[in-house]
This record gives sequence, structure tokens and C-alpha cells, in this order.
Amino acid sequence: MRSGGEIVYVAVGANLGDREATFGRAIDALERSAQILLLAASPVFETDPVGPPDQGAYLNAVVALRTWLSPHELLAQLQAIEAELGRDRGREALRWGPRTIDLDLLFYGERCIETPELVVPHPRAHERAFVLRPLAEIAPRYVHPRLGRTIRELVLALAGREGVRPFRSPSGWPGGALSIEVGSASFER
Repeated sequence: MRSGGEIVYVAVGANLGDREATFGRAIDALERSAQILLLAASPVFETDPVGPPDQGAYLNAVVALRTWLSPHELLAQLQAIEAELGRDRGREALRWGPRTIDLDLLFYGERCIETPELVVPHPRAHERAFVLRPLAEIAPRYVHPRLGRTIRELVLALAGREGVRPFRSPSGWPGGALSIEVGSASFER
């Protein structure tokens, strides 16, 4: 296995079109990159939408990746995959509105980044059960770099405000960890 790189966590969400097929295609696109290695994928959850009314339920999951891309290069790669999968940022510009696919960079190692294009850790990840529940499936002991609390602790703080339900794994979705040891992180089924 190639050494170096950084462990990152990316949220995957969709509520427009064939959500399940889009999830499988997103994994395929991530795995095609020579600069990205899929380490783990959470189970998929169906979640109530946050934002404007009259939109369908989302599918949400989180993947752990090792990348050799810089944070901004990874952001560009994620946005290119979204475009490849049919996301039209102009048409889907409504804040918290429906999405064909959404690939959000949640954490990039333990770095804290604030630029006009990118804020990491994701500024609202700790408030969102649809992010924390899947993330807790693959990285419950990961410590939020700004808050100093584990993902498990953050999930417990949201108890009763979830709207997050288990969903079957879409075709092409790896689900679970891929049994890869990564430094101090262990991803296993």
C-alpha cells in the first residue's frame, strides 16, 4: 500500500433522481482516482430533509478516504464528481435544498482550514444527525479537531433530534469497513 496521505471523511447525500444508483456511481468515481483510496463506508441511512419543505427524504452515508490531494484539490475533485453525476450547482443552489448528489468534506485529518472556498471541519457537521450517525458507524472515536469531543459523544448529544433511519445498501455501495489499518485508526467489519 502507498504510504503517506491523509485520512479524510466525506459525507454523501442525495434526494433527487435514482438516489441508490447515484450512491453506487459516487463510490465508483471516488475509486477511479489514483489519489484517493477508499478505507471505509458507513451503512446508508434515509433521513428527513433539513431545509425547505416539500422535498423528498435523503439517503446519507459517510466514507473514510486516504488521499494524497491537498484539501483544495480534494474539494475540486469532489465537485467534479458531483458534476459528473448530474449535480447542477446553478439549478440546485437553494440552501439546504434538494440535491442530485452532495459530497461534503467533513474532516481532513486533524486540520482546521478556513478559506473563502473551504471550511474544515465542516461548520455544521456536529449539529447534524444525518452526518454524525453514519460517521459514528466507522469512526466513533474520532475527535472533532475544534470541539475536542468524539463523534460518539456528539451523536449522544443529539439524541431525540435524529430523523435518521437505517436503509438497505444500494447496489455498488461497499458498506462497512474494508478492514484496513490506518495509523491509529482501525477500520474493520
